[in-house]
Amino acid sequence: MAAQLGREPRGVLEIAYRCPNGEPAVVKTAPKLPDGTPFPTLYYLTHPVLTAAASRLESSGLMKDMTDRLESDPELATAYRRAHEQFLAERAAIEPLGTTFSGGGMPDRVKCLHVVIAHSLAKGKGVNPFGDEALAILAVEPAMAGILDKEYWL
Repeated sequence: MAAQLGREPRGVLEIAYRCPNGEPAVVKTAPKLPDGTPFPTLYYLTHPVLTAAASRLESSGLMKDMTDRLESDPELATAYRRAHEQFLAERAAIEPLGTTFSGGGMPDRVKCLHVVIAHSLAKGKGVNPFGDEALAILAVEPAMAGILDKEYWL
């Protein structure tokens, strides 16, 4: 992971997702780093190909489209809120931070695809609808061979 991140990882609790080829891709990070700094982003992408792909999707305007759909699709909004609540509960079980901020903009907007993708990879399909959607877009890309299980995400 240090090679992937370009630095020593901090506060890692576990590798939350490994690529089918065995490489780590998502870490579960403690709610507070070893120096006591709050780190509310429970799941963090480490794989450089996935990180670059998430950045590319962000620059495409996908997050605005996703956020707009939250206002017009109550079922989607409910599923996204449920992902937020699950994220908060899981983090609080490790160490409460006293905040309702979960990450990625949940539950009212999509602010960071890196977080929602990491959440989906860590927890599996059906937990975070926008992470799942982004992964379905990425799964068909040739660069994702060996990183994502295409059949699982489509």
